[in-house]
Amino acid sequence: MPGAEIMFVGEQPGDQEDLTGKPFVGPAGVMFQRALADAGIERQKTFVTNAVKHFKFEPRGKRRVHMTPSSGEVTKCRFRLSREIAIIKPKLIVALGATAMLGITGRKVPVTKIRGSVEAADDLSILVTVHPSYLLRLPDKERALAEYTRFVDDLRQARVWCDAPVR
Repeated sequence: MPGAEIMFVGEQPGDQEDLTGKPFVGPAGVMFQRALADAGIERQKTFVTNAVKHFKFEPRGKRRVHMTPSSGEVTKCRFRLSREIAIIKPKLIVALGATAMLGITGRKVPVTKIRGSVEAADDLSILVTVHPSYLLRLPDKERALAEYTRFVDDLRQARVWCDAPVR
């Protein structure tokens, strides 16, 4: 929605997103929605999109299995993402993973090293965190809970950052 204070940028549509035409409605979307609620952020007051606009997959029987987009694919979609940013004019962009950060800035960044920090790039303020699908892939339940808590803390930081006086 134009004027949303927070814009979330993911990687690319997944299978469910591709079928419905809406971002973050599959399993990662359920995780994302729960984390937003736990962080006190109303999704309808945000703008949610993806760095890559098409679903890259490999067919495996009846299933379509996600494949990571190439740098070239991310680069080809950057213009459209930059137009979305220009229209929305968010106070803060939350990059959900390395592909999102590449799409926003054109640079590869080590998400684990700068996670939770707000980076400045081209007059944009970008909070870097993990993608919710990362949380779904963690096999150890204790670690998964700790990482989920950390993800919610990152989202809370985004909310607090937007509530702060204009920078």
